[in-house]
Amino acid sequence: MRFLFVGDSMTIGRAGDITWRYRMWQHLEAAFGGPYRIVGPRTELYDPEAGAPVSYAYGAPDFPAGARHHLAGWGVGFHHMWPLIGEAVRSWRAGILLVSLGLIDLGFYTDSTQTERNARAFIAEARAANPRIRAVFLPVIPNIRAESDPAFAAEVGRFNELLDKAVADLDRPGSPLLLASRPPAYDIHTDTYDGTHPAPSGEHKLAGAFADAMHQAWGLGAPYERRD
Repeated sequence: MRFLFVGDSMTIGRAGDITWRYRMWQHLEAAFGGPYRIVGPRTELYDPEAGAPVSYAYGAPDFPAGARHHLAGWGVGFHHMWPLIGEAVRSWRAGILLVSLGLIDLGFYTDSTQTERNARAFIAEARAANPRIRAVFLPVIPNIRAESDPAFAAEVGRFNELLDKAVADLDRPGSPLLLASRPPAYDIHTDTYDGTHPAPSGEHKLAGAFADAMHQAWGLGAPYERRD
C-alpha cells in the first residue's frame, strides 16, 4: 500500500507543528499490519517567516524522513491540485489518497459549484494515472470565518453536500471512493490554534477520521487510537 496525503495548510503544517500526517504514520505503524509506504513529491513544512515551504522543523523528532512525504501546500485547494495529482500518482505509484481540500477554494478562488467540478477533475486525473486508485475525502470543516460570514458558511455546507454526491456518483468497485465523517466533537476553539489549523487534539481527530473511514469501509488497519 502506498499512501499519498493531499491537502492544504492543515495538511502541510507550519514549522514546529507535529501534523496529522505524523499521527497517521503512528497509526499505520501500530495498526496497519502489512507493508506500506507514505509517498509524495514534498516533505517540507511551511515557514511563516520565509513565506514558503522551506522548513524541516517538525515538532515530532521521531517522524522518519521517509514518512514525511506529501502533496500539500499552504493556501492551495482543488483549484491547484487537480492539475498536479496525475503526475504525483504516476511518479510515486500511489494507491490510496487521503485528501483534505476545499476550504481554500471556497475562501479565495471558486464557489461550491466550481470547487465540486474541480474535485471531479481531481478524481479523473488520479484515475487516469492509476485506474485502481482509492481515495478518502475529508469534508470541509467550517473555520472561524464561517462564524461571522454566513455566505461563506453556506458555501461550505453546499460544497460538502456536492462532494458527498460526487463521491457517491463516482465510486467504483475497482476504484473505491469514501467520504470520511467530520471528526466527532471537533471544536475549532479547542482543536485548532487559530480557528483553522489543527492543534495536537485536532491532529488526532483528523487522522482518526481517515483511519476510521478506511477501517470501517475497507477493513484496513484498526480503529484509531490516540498515541501521544
